[in-house]
Amino acid sequence: MGKQIPPLRDVSPVLQAVRNFLLGRKHTNALRFEPLLADRTQPPPKLPDGVAHKHAQNYYYTRDARRTVAPPLDVTKQLIEASSDKGAPKEAVNVRPTPGRVYLWDKHYD
Repeated sequence: MGKQIPPLRDVSPVLQAVRNFLLGRKHTNALRFEPLLADRTQPPPKLPDGVAHKHAQNYYYTRDARRTVAPPLDVTKQLIEASSDKGAPKEAVNVRPTPGRVYLWDKHYD
């Protein structure tokens, strides 16, 4: 003898027939019952060792990403030093862009 499946929760057979007639099809129950589910026979995964699998040789400070952060670089000084000739370093010029042609939004009032 095999395993006997317990009765699943549902309404009485008379109400099932009425429900199927009103739906115009056979009703599919949305509930999930254990006898209707697949078995959990999948083997555990075999994953390769990661970077932190040897705790004795893996110190915290070598894994800490916050220690790789440095203060911001001054790009202006680097550009001046890179573009300077063998003489004195050049000064950075502060030139603001000027706007192009202006579109006259209110020209229809003229």
